[in-house]
Amino acid sequence: MNSGESLMVDLGRMQSRALQERAERLFPGGVNSPVRGFRSVGGEPPFVARAEGAYLYDADGNRYLDYFGSWGPMILGHAFPPVVEAIQRAARDSASFGASTKAEGDLAELVMACYPVIERMRFVSSGTEATMSAIRVARGATGRKRIVKFEGCYHGHSDGLLIKAGSGVATLGIPGSAGVPEEIARLTMALPFNNLAAVEEAFEAYPNEIACIILEPVVGNAGCIAPKDGYLEGLRRIASKHGALLIVDEVMTGFRLALGGALELYGVDADLVTLGKIVGGGLPCGVFGGKRQFMELLAPLGPVYQAGTLSGNPLAMAAGLATVGYLREHGTEVYPQLEAVSKAVSEGVAAEAENAGVPVTLNRVGSMWTWFFTGDPVTDYADAAKSDTAAFGRFHRAMLQAGIWLPPAQFEAAFLGIAHGESEVAATVAAAREAFRG
Repeated sequence: MNSGESLMVDLGRMQSRALQERAERLFPGGVNSPVRGFRSVGGEPPFVARAEGAYLYDADGNRYLDYFGSWGPMILGHAFPPVVEAIQRAARDSASFGASTKAEGDLAELVMACYPVIERMRFVSSGTEATMSAIRVARGATGRKRIVKFEGCYHGHSDGLLIKAGSGVATLGIPGSAGVPEEIARLTMALPFNNLAAVEEAFEAYPNEIACIILEPVVGNAGCIAPKDGYLEGLRRIASKHGALLIVDEVMTGFRLALGGALELYGVDADLVTLGKIVGGGLPCGVFGGKRQFMELLAPLGPVYQAGTLSGNPLAMAAGLATVGYLREHGTEVYPQLEAVSKAVSEGVAAEAENAGVPVTLNRVGSMWTWFFTGDPVTDYADAAKSDTAAFGRFHRAMLQAGIWLPPAQFEAAFLGIAHGESEVAATVAAAREAFRG
């Protein structure tokens, strides 16, 4: 693979380059979220002007096939007409009220129909808010302080969850984050994923001190890593045995792996669930919910406080109703299509790597996957960290040059939506063939 950028591509991104130079004078690193930077893969990030279906268009008019989908929510494709129309209708009545609306209840009923474990829920504006609020509920319910999370799982950027958090943290080579007090960090135990013995040992070491276990049921922020058979059931058993809550973070997997997310796919119970991404149809929205006995500890009913002026924002509710409503009505067609197209593109690229003698391990669950640039199996973050990130960077640049925009990090899952079809698969596999030959 060619490690450099061609002159043609350089000239073709003049507007993006100018916008990046301006951004660097305005924002730290020129970005408003670290995962948007290309530091780990090299090259220059295009600036997006618009998107439609499976494609992004940059400020210079270049078109790219999109395989990160706004990091997951664009399951129906960009600018999906029913979603756009719903947002437009809602916006005519005002973008925010700071008061309750019918749409909040309408979307909540849809979510609960897909997630029977959610007996009560609350909308927030981000996945970070959802996970930190769920942990607060768990601590309020148990009177305990410690939490268990897993290496490589990212649950947002709140202080107690930035410990071995994968995602952008792993991409930048940061073990945690400056600014997190040691007193808070000590309350978080980061254990290896897919290792039940480590969880048992943690509970034995700190009896009656652990409030909850929180995890991504399918890791997406260290690359895609599936749970081993019996692992999620084992966590459920351990949490129940020791009086801790099990929080399943489905901000990424919710509505993507199945209509009922990973809980439906793997048949696992949870005390609390967090959702985001798809539930807001691409607008800022998150959910935390679960069993009534825990959720009714929240104010104004109970002593656990949580609030948000923009929670249940009418534009996000409208987009969510259109998106989740479509998935519920057409799920029998949507999910088999996502499975088939994801299988074709992910395995097609992996086969081209094998043909070229490039060691790549494919991990996929439904419509999320990762090509790890290592020849060894990847079952936890330690395995993922052995990947050849320089080789991935060369591959990323070659694919971008060919008009295929992958997540700009080895440690991020790729996604697609129903707008991707046979022609997109063929174009991606052909581009990968040339990239591996280069």
